[in-house]
Amino acid sequence: MPSTPLHCPRCGTGAEDFSGCGACRAEGIGANPVPPLADLSGLSLRTYPGGPWGWPAALPVTGEPVTLGEGGTPNVRVPSDHGGDGELWVKYEGANPTGSHKDRAMSVGVAAAVAAGADTVVAASSGNAGAAAAAYAARAGLRCVVFTTDEVPEPLRAQIDALGAVRVVREDSSARNAAMREAVERFGWYPLTSFASPSPGGNAYANEGYKSVAYEIARDFGDRVATVVVPTSRADLLSGIERGFRELRTAGLLARVPALVAAEPEAAAPFTAALARSAPAEQERTSVHYRPSPAFSLGEERPTWQGLDALRRSGGSAVAVPTGEFMAEHRSLGAQGLFLEPSSAVGVAAARRWVREHGGLIVAVGTATGLKATAGIRGVEPTTIPELSQLTP
Repeated sequence: MPSTPLHCPRCGTGAEDFSGCGACRAEGIGANPVPPLADLSGLSLRTYPGGPWGWPAALPVTGEPVTLGEGGTPNVRVPSDHGGDGELWVKYEGANPTGSHKDRAMSVGVAAAVAAGADTVVAASSGNAGAAAAAYAARAGLRCVVFTTDEVPEPLRAQIDALGAVRVVREDSSARNAAMREAVERFGWYPLTSFASPSPGGNAYANEGYKSVAYEIARDFGDRVATVVVPTSRADLLSGIERGFRELRTAGLLARVPALVAAEPEAAAPFTAALARSAPAEQERTSVHYRPSPAFSLGEERPTWQGLDALRRSGGSAVAVPTGEFMAEHRSLGAQGLFLEPSSAVGVAAARRWVREHGGLIVAVGTATGLKATAGIRGVEPTTIPELSQLTP
């Protein structure tokens, strides 16, 4: 491991590996140890260039960056059905090198692996994390093994293979995670994602790359941002963004932390179910029945502790979106020129609902390009004509 120590934000226990806090796991709670928050004093958002490595001192990793130019993604305004001061923006993470927000994490995670002297990195993934891990491992000259299932969409399988990773296929996510655990324990390979149960979240050093999403939003919108909506599964992205905003607020670079909203598919929405309970002890022990949906990269049975903490600290909430609603959003955004994967459309659909009910400037994180999973557009009738003469001038 790099020298920066990790501690559990829930109970304070130190961590020696990336399997989550053992003390909290014994209570049935997934909690991910974290490094200390960075001190951003003396920095200026006006000169922040973007990306995880824009402010290297904000990262808990020593050594050279492993980068493909990730970060600095565009903000795209989309029409909202709310008048007055309501604004809806999408931060399009599909513009990252492998087409998803995971590049921010894997850039930092692979750099941490290099600093730790690793020669092989491993990831358990439904697709995006595996593709990003493969790309950054290749960039660093490391071997990459991706544990996955047959449910991964073909475009993502092709991407992982093309980037040179070894793909190990298991029948379901439980078997996938068990195989990764065995590899980590037997061979000492460096884990970039979670494999424990209940899931604590991914590699804590890698997750620090997500703070740069907050830095960029703050640089681009300042204190005008009322809410940031984040598609959420294990809440690595959500909690990383909250940590970034908290660092900015502590350094006086932001007047307040925007409210964060976890956007989930209704088929598997543990954060929404948890926040329906009043007592924190009940919230963090919530469990729901997981059902698959077209938002294949989202959905868990339990909320992670750090995700709940991010929502509480920011005064945020969680929104469960029905499949029909987010797939309609997916098609509507495509008709406006913004092709997102269905998981990203969950966030935009939740943000559209939020701006309608609350107003203000809302930023939805569009986590990945629609090219990751094209099955969602099958069955859509193309706009075609048989003869050129049918076109009107």
